Amino acid sequence: MTGITGIVPILLTPFRADLTIDYESLRLEIEATLATGVHGIGIAIGSEIFKLTQRERREMLRAVVDQVEGRVPVIMNTSAPGTAPAVELATEAAEAGASRLMIWPPDFFALGPDAVIEHLSRIAEAAPLPIILQDVPQAPISPALALRIAEAVPQVDTIKVETNPTVAQVGAMVAAVGDKLTVLGGAGGGTLVEEYRRGARGTMPFASQAAEFMQVWQALEAGDETRAATLIETEILPVSRLGFQSGDMFYHVHKALLCQAGIFRRAAVRPPTAEPDATTRSELARLLARIKITDTKLKETA
Repeated sequence: MTGITGIVPILLTPFRADLTIDYESLRLEIEATLATGVHGIGIAIGSEIFKLTQRERREMLRAVVDQVEGRVPVIMNTSAPGTAPAVELATEAAEAGASRLMIWPPDFFALGPDAVIEHLSRIAEAAPLPIILQDVPQAPISPALALRIAEAVPQVDTIKVETNPTVAQVGAMVAAVGDKLTVLGGAGGGTLVEEYRRGARGTMPFASQAAEFMQVWQALEAGDETRAATLIETEILPVSRLGFQSGDMFYHVHKALLCQAGIFRRAAVRPPTAEPDATTRSELARLLARIKITDTKLKETA
């Protein structure tokens, strides 16, 4: 297997009051994420890329690549419902210095496997970078199709599993693709321990919890599943539960974590977004207070 492994967080995009990209906060986020020892950094749906203009995508990617300076791979999601725009996005990402692409199949219409393979083949021909295939609910990829893609498009060397139930899908995917693809977990990483047991070789969480996920990964690699599971249950799942309870709440939650850490100046989410109601804001405040107390205790005992 030659795909990417380990913890590869997806950056959140910080915005100023006028909703332009806050590059100063982005630089802080990148450095804080790299400091945890992650195995890569990504720009994807967790970065609100579907709300960025094409120019902003290029500029943000160049800023990340320039700051990372080759310390870890930089992954750029270049998915699009049409082949022509997907090829253009992939070509621009390669020119801007991306190390890898991440792509899900066209999702506007349901297509057969031949059309999906042709779509990916044209992208691979235009942008000669390794590709992470993304299995998402809006464009699911069966294990059988994943194997066909791996055999037809050699640049595809990794698949990120995000269709539910992710644990069962990871197990089925690993069984089907063997050593043809590296399998990663997704959907926030809350079931990383179970996915790891079934052959997942990493996950792509939000950058706001890069440190926690690195601790989980190190425990798994050391064979300490008990510690890994405890970290997931105490540090990861409380955030995931609140973040995924409705709409796009996860953006608000994870940006609030970065604000509390002094990395983001604002937790602004670009529209359209479902603003948290009063009850949810109260729940978020309690979560942030709990995390702050935990961090204080950890520092006192370090």
